[in-house]
Amino acid sequence: MSAALDMARAGLEWTPRAREIDLCADTFAPQRAFVEEAATFATADTGRRAGKSEGIARWLLAIERAKPRAPLLYFTLTRGDAKRIMAEPLKALIAKHDLGLQWRESSQTFQRGGVDRIYLTGCNNQTEIGKMRGSGWGAVAGDEAQNFPAYLKPLVEESLTPALMDYDGAIRLTGTPGPVPVGYFYECTRSPQWAHHKWTPFDNPHVNAKKLLDRVKALRGITEDHPSIQREFFGRWTYDASALVIAWNAARNGYEVPKAPLTDFVIGIDIGFDDADAIAVLGWRPGEPNLYLVEEHVLAKQSITELAERLRELHAKYDPMAMVADTGGLGKKIVDEIRKRTSLAIDAAEKERKLEHIELLNDALRTGRMFARRDSRFAADALLCEWDRSNPEKPKISDRFHSDVIDAVLYAFRRAMHWLHEPAVEPPRAGTPAWMAEEERRMEAMVEESIRNEAGREQEFGSYRA
Repeated sequence: MSAALDMARAGLEWTPRAREIDLCADTFAPQRAFVEEAATFATADTGRRAGKSEGIARWLLAIERAKPRAPLLYFTLTRGDAKRIMAEPLKALIAKHDLGLQWRESSQTFQRGGVDRIYLTGCNNQTEIGKMRGSGWGAVAGDEAQNFPAYLKPLVEESLTPALMDYDGAIRLTGTPGPVPVGYFYECTRSPQWAHHKWTPFDNPHVNAKKLLDRVKALRGITEDHPSIQREFFGRWTYDASALVIAWNAARNGYEVPKAPLTDFVIGIDIGFDDADAIAVLGWRPGEPNLYLVEEHVLAKQSITELAERLRELHAKYDPMAMVADTGGLGKKIVDEIRKRTSLAIDAAEKERKLEHIELLNDALRTGRMFARRDSRFAADALLCEWDRSNPEKPKISDRFHSDVIDAVLYAFRRAMHWLHEPAVEPPRAGTPAWMAEEERRMEAMVEESIRNEAGREQEFGSYRA
């Protein structure tokens, strides 16, 4: 029996009718060009509502038809986002064309003949890179790539690219331009090693982009030149620091090593549930107003024992004046358990009025009094965490990207006492005019003290003579 017949009987091969379907029959020109791109590496940076997700779904199904033995991967920042963005477009196309794939909710995979064919997953921290390796991929689509921190580069180049060899696979990185033109996705959209695709919602005949644009401009009181409009509607990379929650500037706030040893420390802890645990150690010197992020840890899927041991080690290393943690929800039980196991004094972090605390942190960043390493996770996340200004009267932090370490830094920042510093005064150098003036004041003070002492003795002896 031939391999093709074996696969057909197992339900792994497409039916003759399905093989004749033109998966791009109802696409528009830029979308179709993306689906039919033959290059191994390709990017698409589009405006929102441009039909990018639909294009990815059609591309995955086209590869699944051409390589029925090859597993396919779709990933974005979180597993929940992967399901939300891609499950429905795939389900709709599969149902429309009767393509024979079944959705499996528990594993978030599409199966054919009981075999997983298309995987939908997330990768929201560096420790999850290993699960992407697999035994080989026929196609990989990384979506919302603008939201990924620096680990996107090793994920693509060190983990996923070698896994393409088994099936001569291909990679697509797609997303909407971010508020700052930096990062691996931005570099890929400019690299000659990648094929590039770009289109906007104005190319998509299924949405009324002009009507939506007019509504957004009226709601927010902005013009078409506004950086957010250029990004969201026209897919253009424009620098927009006002869109960022954290006022980080590498030239102003970056450091390699503090100029002198730090003496006082606070440790902030953000307890992860679906997200990672994050720990931030902030340090300062009593004579200066500057605050430094000296150490950070962002770790997913830690046990309470592992987290407790990490905190014990950091406490022994820094002897902090305080440890503060998020005790909301399940965090309260976790912190209570850590207290019992380690005897560490961990206080509840101040979580109310978060926007005010962010502004205080930003003031320290803008005035050059808050520092972090340029290669820190905090610095990377600061370039990804955006404001959601869909309601101009009540801006909030966008849920497109969540940073655990920024929350840990905020908790520690509110407990740090760097703002109580007493400026250190260096004595003047000997021989200088300032030194001579200081010596004159000191000698005058000594003479005055001597006169007061003599007067006191005369008064005391006079009372004895009387």
